[in-house]
Amino acid sequence: HSLMKYPYLKTILQCLCMFASINAFAETVKIDGIYYNLVTEIKEAEVTKNPNKYTGIVNIPETVTYNNVTYSVTSIGDQAFYLCRDLTSVTIGNSVTSIGKDAFCCCYGLTSATIPNSLTSIGEGAFYNCRGLTSVTIGNSVTSIGESAFYDCSGLTSVTIPNSVTSIRYNAFYKCSGLTSVTIGNGVKIIEYYAFADCAELTDV
Repeated sequence: HSLMKYPYLKTILQCLCMFASINAFAETVKIDGIYYNLVTEIKEAEVTKNPNKYTGIVNIPETVTYNNVTYSVTSIGDQAFYLCRDLTSVTIGNSVTSIGKDAFCCCYGLTSATIPNSLTSIGEGAFYNCRGLTSVTIGNSVTSIGESAFYDCSGLTSVTIPNSVTSIRYNAFYKCSGLTSVTIGNGVKIIEYYAFADCAELTDV
């Protein structure tokens, strides 16, 4: 009787059931030292947190196989590598399309990162406070560099922003005190305020 009186309740219940159904097929597993959330219905995998923190060199593959099923690695979850201070380098497979919020935040030992061409945006605070980061390669499909994405990456000396990027968000390179050279691609339409604030050594743009 209640559903007849309030038909929108039926829609809400259907959505909740669908959400619960999808979550029921998500499973967290460890494969070759990396933890993933597996979504079986769409055969996609998201890199997630390691309870003991990731260390050393991490190579994120394009696909993983679990119980004879192959999953495409499409995302790096929020805070997946947060505070992994002994992580030194990361290579991201060319199937990853998104990096979550604060994914590599405060990885002080991280010195290099390769962002693949499959990625379309670098998330908010993705490499926040990665002071040891001296080299970053940004793939040529990235369209947006998120808010505070490279905030306080004081080890960076030069950055090349590809033509695919259309926006550089607020605080994106704030306090990158070692940055001396920036090349900005011709696709950029918006540079938000404080994007390069407090970059005292920046002499070549």
